[in-house]
Amino acid sequence: MFRYLMYSTIMLGLLFILQGCQSKVDKQPLPDHSSVHEAFVESNIYLIDLEEEAIDDFIERYGWEMNRSGSGLRYSIERLGYGPKASYGDRAEIRYAIYLITGDPVYSSENLGTKVFTVGRGGIESGIEEGILMMREGDQATFVLPSHLAYGVPGDGNKIPRRASLVYKIELINLL
Repeated sequence: MFRYLMYSTIMLGLLFILQGCQSKVDKQPLPDHSSVHEAFVESNIYLIDLEEEAIDDFIERYGWEMNRSGSGLRYSIERLGYGPKASYGDRAEIRYAIYLITGDPVYSSENLGTKVFTVGRGGIESGIEEGILMMREGDQATFVLPSHLAYGVPGDGNKIPRRASLVYKIELINLL
C-alpha cells in the first residue's frame, strides 16, 4: 500500500510539474519569403560596401595607382613582359605572394612552390583567373581581390579568415 501511495504521489507531482511547464505561447507568423530575401540582400549590400571601403582605404594608405574591373578586382601591371598574352585554355605558371589587407603574409610560392593551372577551368581563385587574362608572359602585377573573388565567406579554413580581402603579388612565369 505504501508503494502505491508513493508512486501515486510521484506521478501526481510529475503531472503538476509538467502542467506548470506548459505555457501558452502566442504563435508568431513566419515572415514571408520576400521580406526575408529583402533583409538578406540589404545585409549583403552593407557588407560589400564595408569591404569596398576597407579596400579603398588600404589602396589609398599605400598610395597605389590601381585600375578596377567590373567584378571589383583591383589591379596594377607593374612590370611588362614580352611573351604572349594569356588566354582561356592556357596552362599558366605563376609565382605569387598572398597577403591580407592588414599586411600579414599568408602564402607564397617561395615556401610552397609555383602554382600551375589551366586558365578558365577553375582550380584557382576567380579574381586571379580574371587578372591573369590581363597579363602576358613575364608580367608582374598586384591584384587586390575582394572576398567574393578570393575565398569567399568561409575563408580557406587555415590562414585566410572569413570574408577576407586579399592582396596578390603575381608574376606570370610561363604559359604552357
